[in-house]
Amino acid sequence: MGYIAAQRRCVKFRSYRSMNMMKIIKNTGLILITAGALLFFSYLWLSNYKLTETALRSAVTNTDDLKKLEPAFTPMFGKDYGSNIKFVNNVNSIITTLNDGYKSKGEWDKVIWTNYNLSITKNSATGYFVEHNTEMFLLIFLLVVAGAVMYIVSRYSNSSSANNNVKIFKRGFTSKGITAILLGVLLIGFYILMYWYPEYITNWVILVDPLSLFISGHPASQWFLYGFLYTIAVLVMGLRMIMKYRHNRYQLYRTGSVMFFQLAFAFLIPEILVSLNKPWYDFKNMWPLDYDFFYSWNLDQLLSSGTLGLFMLVWGIILFAVIAPIFTYFFGKRWYCSWVCGCGGLAETAGDPFRQLSSKTVRSWKIERWLIHGVLIFAVVMTTVTLINYFSDYSLLGNATNKLHQWYGFFIGSVFSGVVGTGFYPILGNRVWCRFGCPLAAYMGIIQRFKSRFRITTNGGQCISCGNCSTYCEMGIDVRAYAQNNKNIVRASCVGCGICAEVCPRGVLKLETKPVKNRINEPVKLLTVVKDIKKI
Repeated sequence: MGYIAAQRRCVKFRSYRSMNMMKIIKNTGLILITAGALLFFSYLWLSNYKLTETALRSAVTNTDDLKKLEPAFTPMFGKDYGSNIKFVNNVNSIITTLNDGYKSKGEWDKVIWTNYNLSITKNSATGYFVEHNTEMFLLIFLLVVAGAVMYIVSRYSNSSSANNNVKIFKRGFTSKGITAILLGVLLIGFYILMYWYPEYITNWVILVDPLSLFISGHPASQWFLYGFLYTIAVLVMGLRMIMKYRHNRYQLYRTGSVMFFQLAFAFLIPEILVSLNKPWYDFKNMWPLDYDFFYSWNLDQLLSSGTLGLFMLVWGIILFAVIAPIFTYFFGKRWYCSWVCGCGGLAETAGDPFRQLSSKTVRSWKIERWLIHGVLIFAVVMTTVTLINYFSDYSLLGNATNKLHQWYGFFIGSVFSGVVGTGFYPILGNRVWCRFGCPLAAYMGIIQRFKSRFRITTNGGQCISCGNCSTYCEMGIDVRAYAQNNKNIVRASCVGCGICAEVCPRGVLKLETKPVKNRINEPVKLLTVVKDIKKI
């Protein structure tokens, strides 16, 4: 007995020591993340600005624009600015004043339409931290990534996936608390600056210059910065998904897939193509999600890029016209939305803590159907008009086509998919864009609803009505209602993420691909059964 008691004490001591060690690793990870984040945000103000003739000539590549801008910027040459905001405001004021003068005289051909604010500001940045941006880049992102890995491993290594959602509605971060609201404001602010005022985040663009030069040989832009941060978020939070759902092979393969496609196809391959003087191209992106695929500038660029450009054009057409419907027929839209898509990849990794926030009301479902199919119709009409104008020398609507492009790009491509779609993760859930706005999801959703082998089957006899499935459905589907009625779940919006089946404690749900016939099964009504019994 004494030996057994001693053994138990040893096991208890080892368990306590292990838990204590994990707690130390977790807290250390939080410290590293905090330090890296503080350095990252501080980096915005860690530089001075001095505009010179050389900097202006490097920033303005158009000779005609340079001739007009150089005299106007002469008063700024050689002046030191310690504030990014003050420098940017001065640059913007000079260009605006110059353009206003041309417009007042009706000299519209002289107006400078290109936005040079970012390039001028970037070429004028000086200071120790700008000159040592490689060291700062390595320091900041090593701190953040190492800290995140330490936190994730210590947080999820000793817990089963079934226990990882405990108290999820009691934590402020995952239940619209103050921390969630602050994160939402931060994300929205970042998207607004990146889309429309990138000159105010110049130092962040400078920070990733070393990586951009290494991969493509070109200086970084705000879009490279965005792609890098996006990829880091998918990879780091993908590790979290792997640790959290490590007992589920489907989730492991699915998460590994979106991590691979984001890193290779969305980030590295397009930049490598640029280094080879080829068009930037994401081979997994397709129309109508890639709404500018048929724009004249893109068609001209692809057609002028030789055999590879022609292959890109043909591949893009085959992808949405042939591959998408065939794969959706056999596997449902999950093959793309949950395994390949960059938007879905971010939603499934970085957005996983917020999936329970999606609205499950009938009203939301009605809004969803009108919005997402409305966007699809808008995209189809815009693309049709664009192609007719491309092949008929702008005979239809003339230059009004550009207005269609601007409206779609602003409201759908920027505000909806970016600012709202990602910025509102902590408030509205992680699939706002995929659920309410993505035209590609709408296109494949129609196929999935009416002609696909995919469905989620239910075993209603085992359902205990716990509601986990509905709670964690990121697409707002009331899964429990289907399970209680023993009905297969066949919905256009379902992305087949499989989390509903993962969180079910009784194994009621199963993702399947079977023959199309009888995939929509209606439950036998009790009244009909009673009538049949009476007849007997």
